[in-house]
Amino acid sequence: MGTALDLIIAALVGLLVGAVATLAFHLSERERREEAEDDSDDLTEDEARMLAAFPDAAIILDGQGDVIRSNTRALQYHLVWADRLAHPRLAAMAEEVRAQGVSESAELELRRGPTDQSGSLHVAVSVAPLGRDRILILARDQTAARRVDEMRRDFVANVSHELKTPVGALSLLAETIAESADEPEAVAHFSGQMKREAARLAALVQEIIDLSRLQEPDALRNPELVEVDDVVGEALDRVRVEAQARGTRITHGGERDLMVYGDRGLLTTAIRNLLDNAIRYSPGGSAVSVGVRAKDGMVRIAVVDQGIGIEEDVQERVFERFYRGDAARSRSTGGTGLGLSIVKHIARDHGGEVTLWSKPGRGSTFTFIIPQATPPDATRETGADAGQE
Repeated sequence: MGTALDLIIAALVGLLVGAVATLAFHLSERERREEAEDDSDDLTEDEARMLAAFPDAAIILDGQGDVIRSNTRALQYHLVWADRLAHPRLAAMAEEVRAQGVSESAELELRRGPTDQSGSLHVAVSVAPLGRDRILILARDQTAARRVDEMRRDFVANVSHELKTPVGALSLLAETIAESADEPEAVAHFSGQMKREAARLAALVQEIIDLSRLQEPDALRNPELVEVDDVVGEALDRVRVEAQARGTRITHGGERDLMVYGDRGLLTTAIRNLLDNAIRYSPGGSAVSVGVRAKDGMVRIAVVDQGIGIEEDVQERVFERFYRGDAARSRSTGGTGLGLSIVKHIARDHGGEVTLWSKPGRGSTFTFIIPQATPPDATRETGADAGQE
C-alpha cells in the first residue's frame, strides 16, 4: 500500500515539476519575444511618423543587420527586400560603419530591380551609427540630377560643335574671297555663301538664347490674354517669303477668335518653328496647312505637311536638342536641330504639349496643344445674363 502511494506521489511531483518547467520555458520565451519586440519597435509615435514622412529613403538596421524599420521611399527604390537590405554594397557600408563607429557617405549606382535589365538608380547614401548597435541609412535619388548633368554636358558639346561648323566655313570663305579679289564673279559667289553661313550662325545663336531662356524656372513671367488668330497670322507672315521661294503653298483654316493665356512672342516662335520645319522638309511645290480648333478646353494648332515623313522609331527623338534625322539635309536647308526642342519647351511652359503623327512618304502632322482661355468680358457677360434670367 505504502509503495503504491509513494509511486503516485512521485508521479504527481514529476507532473508538477514538468508543468512548472514548461510554464517557466513559455514565460521565458514570451519575455524574450516581448523584449525583442520592444527593442525593435521602441520608436516613439512622432519618430515613426517622421520616418514615414521623410522625403528620402530611410532604413534602420538592428545589431544583426536586419531591417527593423523603413519608409515607403525605401521600398519604392527597392532598397529593402523582406527584412534585409537588397543590395550587398549597402550592407557592406552598414557593416563598415558598425565596425568603425563613424558615419560614411557615398554615391552608388544600384539596380532598380532583381534583373540586369531593371535599369540603374543613382543614390547619394549616408550611413550613421545609432544607439544599441543600430544603423541609420538615408538614400536620396540622384538619377534625375545625373541625367540633367549629362544633358548639360551634351548640350555644351553640341553647341561647341554646331558653332564651330559655320564659324569655320566663314573663315574659309573669307580666305577664299581674299584670294579671289581680282575675280568679281568668284567674289559674288563666295559672298553669297558667307551670307548664308552668317544667317545660319545668327539663327543658331538666337535659338540657343531662346532655349536657355525657356529652361529658366520663370520663363513665362507675365502671361497675358492672347488671340490665337494673331499668333498664327504673325507666324505665317514670317515664313511666307521662304515658302514662296520653295514654291510651297500654305493654307490656313479652322476655328476663329480663340484665346489662350501666355507669351505672344513665344507662342509665335513655336508655330513659326513648326512651319519652318514643315516647309524645309517638304518637296518644292507641295502644300503645308495650318488648322486651329478647340476641344475639351484645349486649343489645338496642327501643322500638316506632305514631306518625307519620320520613321516611328525616331519620332520621340525629333524633340531632342540638336537631333537631326539627316544632318546633311538639315545643314543644306539651314536647320539648327533646336527648333522642335524649343516648341516642346514652349508648349510645356504654357501647360500643354506637342504631339506628332508621321508616316514615311506621307508627311507629318505636328499639333501644338495648350489650354483655352475664356476672355474676362465673356465671363462677365455670362454672369450678367445669368443674373437677368
